[in-house]
Amino acid sequence: MTFNLSHHPEDAALAERFDPIFAWIGETAVEREASRALPFEALERLRQAGFHRLRVPQAFGGDGISLRRLFRLLVALGEADPNLPQIVRAHFAFVEGRLNARGPEREVWLRRVADGAVFGAAMAERTAGTETTTTLNRHPDGGWVLDGEKYYSTGTLYASWIIAVAREGEDRLALAVPSDQPGVTLVDDWDGFGQRLTGSGTTRFDGVRLTDEHVIRRHPASSPPGEGYLTAFYQLFHLATLAGIARAVLADATRFARAKTRTFGVAGVTEPRHDPLVQRVVGRLSSIAFTAETLVDRLAEDLDDLAARKQSGEPTEADDLAVEIATFQAQQTIIDLVLDATTLLFEVGGASATSQRLRLDRHWRNARTLASHNPAIQRERAIGDYVLNGTNPSAMWNNGRQTSRSETAR
Repeated sequence: MTFNLSHHPEDAALAERFDPIFAWIGETAVEREASRALPFEALERLRQAGFHRLRVPQAFGGDGISLRRLFRLLVALGEADPNLPQIVRAHFAFVEGRLNARGPEREVWLRRVADGAVFGAAMAERTAGTETTTTLNRHPDGGWVLDGEKYYSTGTLYASWIIAVAREGEDRLALAVPSDQPGVTLVDDWDGFGQRLTGSGTTRFDGVRLTDEHVIRRHPASSPPGEGYLTAFYQLFHLATLAGIARAVLADATRFARAKTRTFGVAGVTEPRHDPLVQRVVGRLSSIAFTAETLVDRLAEDLDDLAARKQSGEPTEADDLAVEIATFQAQQTIIDLVLDATTLLFEVGGASATSQRLRLDRHWRNARTLASHNPAIQRERAIGDYVLNGTNPSAMWNNGRQTSRSETAR
């Protein structure tokens, strides 16, 4: 499992550093899937190799690589095991937020990442709506007390810090909570049929004591949950993982077809790899993998440009909107193509390809689960509304907030 160094010679040093780890992760992925063994060792190998500090500036102890190079790595990691890019998604989003922040806390948190801190997320809740019921209240002795329960807590099982969202009065706060703080409980109860090892289950906060240092951000609860840049960044993680799955599908189909010595409906020993129909299927799979990876690379380049302008104070709301819409557009194509590839894969092998030993069904289950995280039909409608009417996608959030307030008033 390697980067395509003929196209990206500047990534040779990264490939030398991470290819052996990615290869081991890929070799052990099916075993983890079969036994539902959580990938603690894989993540620790990545951490020790400095994977989590790749975006931290060199001045603060990191590598300071571009987003384009990071997402190339994530595609390769997704090919090895698609659980892993999703696990580190919240971590890299936290780093990205710190890169775009101002003030002395920026360096403090980035240096913590460089020193090995790993971040997970606990934001969503299983409530009737999108309200945040987790609360942060002042303690009589000073400091804060955090109480509440979260779900879809991706990465928290593997993290040293948890980024959580809570309410204090009319404000919504982003908090950095030590995962070993008394009162924090992490539950591995994620029961999705795909991405089974991401640790996207329950996080409970029962009287967790915090200080002002742990409050990362505060804003009105009625405001949209994030800017276009971070929305695109979060979504691009899923698209990079899907591109990695497309590469894994191609690799598995090629390996399976080369080793097979019989073809349905043909007498005697045959070589399916010379069958024009098998060649056509593999050609299609190769094209899908190329298209998905190319789209991810292009979007990462656009994000790099926007990130540079953000840090120099140049970008406008229109810049954020443009990259958000472009990511939504790519989502429509990548999801459909990769889901098609995960089904088409079985055309190279017949019934033998459905063996539980091979676990080739994991590709569809993982891709389908990733595709469901940010509903494509909702994003497709948002694209149409933008093209026709110039409507910012965040308008849906604002309209939802107004409806919620109206219903509450009744």
